[in-house]
Amino acid sequence: MILKPWEELPDFLRTDDVRPYYDILSRRRGSLLLKRCFDVAVSALMLVLLSPVFLVLAAAIKLDSPGPVFYRQVRVTQYGKHFRIFKFRSMVSDADKRGSLVTVSGDSRITRVGRFIRKCRLDELCQLIDVFRGTMTFVGTRPEVPKYVAAYTPEMLATLLLPAGVTSRASILYKDEAELLDAANDVDAVYIHDVLPGKMRYNLEELKEFSFLSDIQTMFRTVFAVLGH
Repeated sequence: MILKPWEELPDFLRTDDVRPYYDILSRRRGSLLLKRCFDVAVSALMLVLLSPVFLVLAAAIKLDSPGPVFYRQVRVTQYGKHFRIFKFRSMVSDADKRGSLVTVSGDSRITRVGRFIRKCRLDELCQLIDVFRGTMTFVGTRPEVPKYVAAYTPEMLATLLLPAGVTSRASILYKDEAELLDAANDVDAVYIHDVLPGKMRYNLEELKEFSFLSDIQTMFRTVFAVLGH
């Protein structure tokens, strides 16, 4: 994982708010290289080992409701680039047209199979494809839709110095995010003004403390969180 020279960053990232985070990461290029090597090797191995699970999930999704196996929503990753994320579809095929871009618990758009795979985080398994491609990394700020990235403060934009991640400290602490949004009259407004700033505080702290070892620790904490510990 190579960090671009400061002069080659997009204009919106070359600011005084982002510069301290860039300087921290630029001193840790060895960890960034290890991070990318780890991403490629582990994602490739897991894609091979989990291919039978992928086939079972694909069949269950197709049998449960009409629509594609994958949900390919546009998200934002490193340097503000847009990409179409891979997720196993857990909602009805036209879910984006039926409500908010974030999901609350008990959301009527979630399918029967979707409820199970979301609870076990199986819907995110196919993000291994994104990790292998380099559009995502194992540990990093979760990829947001462009609408929410547009609400970032200048400092929050620093999280776009690295690829979006499958998991993070914020993802663990906000794993019950849908329940936090249950009582909201305007889900989008509550997410942007209340939930997003809280998550980003942790994401920015992780940038300051970044190391390859801290990434590994976060991955283990994620496993424990999924198992309910």
